Amino acid sequence: MKPCWLAAAGFVLATAVTSHAQDIAQDIAQDIAPTGTLRAAYLATNPAQAVRNAQTGEVRGASFDLATELARRIGKPLDFKPTPSPPAVIEAVRSGQADIGFVAYEATRLGSVDFSQTYMLVHQSFLVLDASPIKAVADIDRSGLKISGTRNDSITLCLKRVLKQATLVELDNNPEQISKAITGKETDAIGANRQRLTTLWRSIPGTRLLPDNFFNVPQNIVVPKDKPEVLAAVDKFIDDMRASGFLRDAIARGGAIGVEPAPKSPGSQHGCPG
Repeated sequence: MKPCWLAAAGFVLATAVTSHAQDIAQDIAQDIAPTGTLRAAYLATNPAQAVRNAQTGEVRGASFDLATELARRIGKPLDFKPTPSPPAVIEAVRSGQADIGFVAYEATRLGSVDFSQTYMLVHQSFLVLDASPIKAVADIDRSGLKISGTRNDSITLCLKRVLKQATLVELDNNPEQISKAITGKETDAIGANRQRLTTLWRSIPGTRLLPDNFFNVPQNIVVPKDKPEVLAAVDKFIDDMRASGFLRDAIARGGAIGVEPAPKSPGSQHGCPG
């Protein structure tokens, strides 16, 4: 079955898309997927990217839909590989265990892989206790406050740079530890994306989400270094997905809270306010 965006776009767009798919297949499909399978690494703990059903193994999410469509365009099967952390996504691509990776852009992650343009923005905020004096993001950086994020998460790396008065407390990405930290007042606020925070809020009575966002984390596709033709093809693919409406529809199908398509803007990658 053809994707709904392709069916709705009409003959002219369908012809252009098919032509571009053939260009990818003929010119650099082998470079994108040298083993004959497109191996795509993603962050298994980030529901804004994708969610895997533990019982059925079914995966849904914008990153999965994009990887599936890219594999279709180059005529290769897809291996969508879960990884435990952002550094693990990058290492999988760097070491050749994966061909592409879905990970947030962050300045400290540059060097071992190349980042595509941003395809998606993920809203970041904080979870606090109901009785907390913290009412908005502007209240976070105050003397005496302890602010938390999980290790290697984008918001934690950002907080390391921007906090001037509050103390950063890094946590393992463990729901029990996170719940204990906030309910036991070991921390005053937990920073994460809105989907994660909403899940925590629903499971931890007596908590609330701040109404505003700290910043929007850019989501990108990483490719091996020194493969400019692969990077160019991935950037062109994202352009096509944005222009056709496929990206917008994929985000809607994924159902993640606090996620939006990124506009095409060369300078929009650097989300951290610091």
